[in-house]
Amino acid sequence: MAKKETVSASAKKLIIVESPTKVKTIKKYLGSGYEVTASKGHIRDLPKSQLGVDIENNFEPKYIPIRGKAELIKELKAKVKTAGKVYLATDPDREGEAISWHLAHILGIKTDEENRVTFNEITKEAVKKGLENPRKIDMDLVDAYQARRILDRIVGYKLSPFLWRKVKKGLSAGRVQSVATRLVVEKEEEIEAFIPKEYHVISALLKDDKNKEFAAKFHGKSKKIEISDSKQANDILEKLNNAEYIVSDIKVSKKSRKPSPPFTTSTLQQEALRRLNMSSKRTMSVAQELYEGVNIKNDGMVGLITYMRTDSLRIADSEREKAKDFIIEKYGSKFYPKTPRIYKTKSGAQDAHEAIRPTVIGYEPSKIKEDLSKDQYRLYKLIYERFLASQMASMEYDLTNVDIKANDYIFKASGSVITFPGFTALYEDKKDDPEEENIKLPKLEIGQKLELLKLSSEQKFTQPPARYTEGTLIKALEENGIGRPSTYAPTITTITQRGYVEKEGKNLVPTPLGKVTTELMKDNFSNIVDISFTANMENNLDKVENGDEKFKGVIKDFYTLFENELTEAEKKLEGTFVKIPDEETDEICELCGNKMVVKTGKFGKFLACKGYPECKNTRAIVVPTEGLCPKCGGNLVQRKSKTGKKYFSCQNYPKCDFMSWDEPIKEICPVCQKTLFIKSGWQKKIVCHSEGCSYERSIKK
Repeated sequence: MAKKETVSASAKKLIIVESPTKVKTIKKYLGSGYEVTASKGHIRDLPKSQLGVDIENNFEPKYIPIRGKAELIKELKAKVKTAGKVYLATDPDREGEAISWHLAHILGIKTDEENRVTFNEITKEAVKKGLENPRKIDMDLVDAYQARRILDRIVGYKLSPFLWRKVKKGLSAGRVQSVATRLVVEKEEEIEAFIPKEYHVISALLKDDKNKEFAAKFHGKSKKIEISDSKQANDILEKLNNAEYIVSDIKVSKKSRKPSPPFTTSTLQQEALRRLNMSSKRTMSVAQELYEGVNIKNDGMVGLITYMRTDSLRIADSEREKAKDFIIEKYGSKFYPKTPRIYKTKSGAQDAHEAIRPTVIGYEPSKIKEDLSKDQYRLYKLIYERFLASQMASMEYDLTNVDIKANDYIFKASGSVITFPGFTALYEDKKDDPEEENIKLPKLEIGQKLELLKLSSEQKFTQPPARYTEGTLIKALEENGIGRPSTYAPTITTITQRGYVEKEGKNLVPTPLGKVTTELMKDNFSNIVDISFTANMENNLDKVENGDEKFKGVIKDFYTLFENELTEAEKKLEGTFVKIPDEETDEICELCGNKMVVKTGKFGKFLACKGYPECKNTRAIVVPTEGLCPKCGGNLVQRKSKTGKKYFSCQNYPKCDFMSWDEPIKEICPVCQKTLFIKSGWQKKIVCHSEGCSYERSIKK
């Protein structure tokens, strides 16, 4: 009997990744000759308590081990000491390269040896291929990361104290965040400056000789007539009295619509917000989980998607072929285009990785739904279907445009009929133009008379531009060259957490603080908040990554301008303090009769007396909510605790002391006819809080 071969600990190859989750996934693909461990992110960084950049010594950074990681560093050093070979396998981007570089310095690993491996996806093939192709740490990538880190540190540590002295203590400033805030502020200024214009829409509800109804809109004569007021609309309606409605022209054209390309980081965040109501931060967190690995029944840990920080539309030829085979087998050869779909990545993109796609086409969302959390399933399904649809045949449809003559005027109607679903059999693109909606018109003929059922005129007004959502702001940042795939979500998180921007539903709205600081920055730090300047800085960082620029030279050029602006601003605003305007409300202070104003504290907004400091009365902001108090019948309101947690209480407080963390709903208890609540916690159910009533029921998933 052959003796079983064992691998000694000293001969084992050590792979260091960032995430403990990734450890489990990679371990299943490798034999006993490998040990996999995690650095749990960065282990070295600039110090928090000081600038950490020696400006006088050519911007030399001072890196130190991150507080709280001493024990982990000790463990990693022990593992490196006994390993036969060490591979640094952090994420395949600038930050991942920098983490590997920091690990090498702290753990005593040579940076000029081929010990860096990357995985665009966490699959058996990708992991083995990565290990077969180790390389040296890419110092251009590291330097591009260092340049961004040092630039942002200089801006934050030099500009923040200036804002403390001039606006408000505790403020912090950032390079990309300041530009993002400016975009939101200027959008709000556009909205405030917008002057609506009146216009009227005349519509005719018509019926053919087979009693089929359809609507047509007034067009004009040979050219379109814009109806700007009621008088003009009434004049046209007058001239349409007793008019005959006759079909004067019919045009039927065959159209097709191509599928959207697979996701990049930016488009994934936009679509996840639009379709799934998932914030950019949540989207990237869930995508990271899908990339690192999910426990699939019978298969163990599996990385389900490719790396999710990318601006590339490139797809590996082998994966395109697998998609082709799957589409033909599942949908038929008609659903695959005559030539494979290859999408062109926009100019200026880094193109370091493929587009975001599933790693294994065979893992259909419906088949692994039970193995995923709710958000994992929803996001994976979106990524999977978008990728597969991107490789499918176009949707084909007939577009019909009909002209209807009424006296000297023309009405127009249009409709479309899908003749071949193509990619829409899997993924419905909701960005479709309204005119291309699947609206059916009755079969009409030129010269055919139609019966008028109703003629109506509707007064409308032009609408101001829409506020940014997270999705549309990310789109604007990308279009303007501000930031890169890895920075979009953190930028939006930062400007909301710092109080420069707040969310109203899905919309992003600048706060008074955001408006004041943006104005101050535009007046005194024009380069910092200049869109083209910031975009050019991103291009310079790309040049560092490509080896075309030295990172300290980029920092020096920036700092020279920044230092001049800071010096001038200090002189110009010496002795000046910019007041943030209070948001006045209609609430009256019950102590002194002054109006209450909205203030922002550590745990969010609250009401304070305008007469401060003479009157120091404060009050929580209450928001009306569903239902009535089960104790006294008063209206229920939503409040926030001192720690910012949402709760519900009676509006008659302190006379009535009813309070609950559970959210009231419209539904009434079938037993006692009082308001019902959704019980908070992991096991949601509907409960009654009326004294003596024990009604409750589970919520069906």
